[in-house]
Amino acid sequence: MTNVHPPRAAIKPTELTTHGHTRIDNYYWLNDRENPEVLDYLKAENDYLEQVLEPVKAFRETLFEEMKGRIKQQDESVPYKEGSYYYYTRFVEGGEYPIYCRKPGSLEAAEEIVLNVNELAKPHAYYDVAGLEVSDNEELVAFGEDTVSRRMYTLRIKNLKTGEIYPDAIPDTEGGSYAWSADNQTLFYIRKDAQTLLGYQVYRHTLGSDPAEDVLLYEEKDNQYYMGLGRMKSKKYIAVVSDHNGVATEYRLLEASNPTGDFVVFLPREKGHEYDVQHLETTFYVRTNWKAPNYRLMEVKENKTDDRSAWKEVIPHRPNVFLQQLDAFKNHLVLGERKEGLMHLRVLDRKNRQEHYLDFGEPAYVAGIGYNPDFNTNILRFGYSSLTTPNSTFDYNMDTKEKTLMKQQEVLGGFDPANYTSERFFVKSRDGAKVPVSMVYRKGTPKDGSAPLLQYAYGSYGYSLDPTFSSTRLSLLDRGFMYAIAHIRGGQEMGRKWYDNGKMLKKKNTFNDFVDVSAYLIENRYTSADRLFAMGGSAGGLLMGAVVNQKPELYRGVVASVPFVDVVTTMLDESIPLTTGEFEEWGNPKIKKYYDYILSYSPYDNVKEQAYPNMLVMTGLHDSQVQYWEPAKWVAKLRTLKTDPNELLLQTNLEAGHGGASGRFQALKEIALEYAFVLNLVGIRS
Repeated sequence: MTNVHPPRAAIKPTELTTHGHTRIDNYYWLNDRENPEVLDYLKAENDYLEQVLEPVKAFRETLFEEMKGRIKQQDESVPYKEGSYYYYTRFVEGGEYPIYCRKPGSLEAAEEIVLNVNELAKPHAYYDVAGLEVSDNEELVAFGEDTVSRRMYTLRIKNLKTGEIYPDAIPDTEGGSYAWSADNQTLFYIRKDAQTLLGYQVYRHTLGSDPAEDVLLYEEKDNQYYMGLGRMKSKKYIAVVSDHNGVATEYRLLEASNPTGDFVVFLPREKGHEYDVQHLETTFYVRTNWKAPNYRLMEVKENKTDDRSAWKEVIPHRPNVFLQQLDAFKNHLVLGERKEGLMHLRVLDRKNRQEHYLDFGEPAYVAGIGYNPDFNTNILRFGYSSLTTPNSTFDYNMDTKEKTLMKQQEVLGGFDPANYTSERFFVKSRDGAKVPVSMVYRKGTPKDGSAPLLQYAYGSYGYSLDPTFSSTRLSLLDRGFMYAIAHIRGGQEMGRKWYDNGKMLKKKNTFNDFVDVSAYLIENRYTSADRLFAMGGSAGGLLMGAVVNQKPELYRGVVASVPFVDVVTTMLDESIPLTTGEFEEWGNPKIKKYYDYILSYSPYDNVKEQAYPNMLVMTGLHDSQVQYWEPAKWVAKLRTLKTDPNELLLQTNLEAGHGGASGRFQALKEIALEYAFVLNLVGIRS
């Protein structure tokens, strides 16, 4: 739109000097969300986006209604039994949020409402509930609520018999980390630091007492660690976990029947040793990377946990198999093992020592151990989906090997999986690494270079990006798009080495893998450079920034959601939330070799005078993970230096954070914006 001019952020140079090297940051001033000039700029960018996309405003609404129309509005989850109740979640017609429910003893019993999140959310523009924990006597539920989207949860307690929400309200807690003791009066929680947003203190709260009198039980002094807390499956222990991927793990345990006792260290932390623990009867099962980069399984008796000479090997280390998941039952162990990028579920019979794997029969899929709170059962609940198979919940008899489909996501609007096909293949990266690619498209889509294609990836923190089903994605596939997931290094799809070779001083492998997959897709005529789009969020947004600096000519358009693009400045500022916990991912730039390496790829620092593809950048004002000013600064600098007439749009959700809008339908509006942006660029507007 030639008569619409983009906003220009004021240039206010700030000198930033590290290791004798000075950078000039013209937009450093944007990091003050209380500054009216900052808010005015963000609002001006929002207005500009709406003006530019005015021709597809109706199309965005069409896409939103289309995606919303595929969702079964009145729906419920498969119940699971815990204690004397069956628990499930349901949605009602028009409801944005879930209703948590239960039935005593039988599914035919009268329903009890645990939490109606629709009601709780009414006074708030943003609302999220996390960490529901029911007391042993099944009369109380603890939960956390976030009304800002900073992931700072206020701990609340509800009486499930009377419906009363108690006045106990404890702010700034870790939302998924609550645990009741066996006395039904004592609750443990983690307090978060308001500045860094790191959980760092464990407290004990007595029901009805003043939270100011809560007892501090443990404080994590090392701010590289993330903390978690919960009741173990056996219910015997409450566990506090200090953990950092790539650094170390340390468990502390307290018997739930002794709430005023002391937490005891399971095994002291040791640099490089990561582990997790399951308790069964008098034995602990330990998934550990001790002398095993891809992890192995060991067992140890309760009173010998800190003596590794007493640990006995159950499953040895294998160089080509990554041991990722573990669940324990009275007569069985279940392992989630990742091989060549795919998850395999392995069942071990503890009585007769026999074992077997489940068979899934698709080339690209995702499977995972579900929630199995009951020890005394031979039924395993697991989840399954693929690029063409909607999310499915199965119950599996581990003795008879009988598999029962309990529920499959119902996709409305005439969806037929037979209309779609998936592929899985490997692309050789420039250094010889073979990168898995998962692809889906509608049958009949041409492979002559004419099809538009959206390539997605993440590639950080060892997170494995599995080929899951998406009903929203059908809005692209049905309009002729192909969709490809590049399982690049930095994830853990191909084992621990895949992660190690995509972080720290090897981070550029992540970006190179993505670019080389793009080149392969063009060379093999899946698509062409004027019809190839790239998308990533958070650390995947960093990927987008690095890719467009390296090879902008490969892409027609890029969508970067909550992108981590100002890597050097952020990693130098330990007051910014989560910075210290990231040193083992990116490196600490206060050390010169890491400073130099990060500076060589940091997207914001490497914007230069060149043509860039069309770009849509999205962020949230209250983002707790990637601060809004990173994408805002990036867009401002791109506007100054880019030499092309292509679209550059910034959308800031002024009421949300890292995860975007709350509510199952409001979030679809952001996806509709993303899809309208890419579809419009290839001339599809209906």
